[in-house]
Amino acid sequence: MNIEFIEARINEIYQELEKEVMEVLMDESLDKKQTNLRMKPLTSTKQILANAIESIKMVERLSEEEE
Repeated sequence: MNIEFIEARINEIYQELEKEVMEVLMDESLDKKQTNLRMKPLTSTKQILANAIESIKMVERLSEEEE
């Protein structure tokens, strides 16, 4: 498994998420409640991706230890 490739793709997704976050934060037409509602899915997505990469690394590490 090519962990570096996976991390690179996830980092690309992070960058896109950060762009979306900045768009939401800079949108002055949104009130605080609307901003928070739009931020939650972005924050959750980032956390899910972080958990996924950690899980993949752990599986890779365990696989290497077994060999």
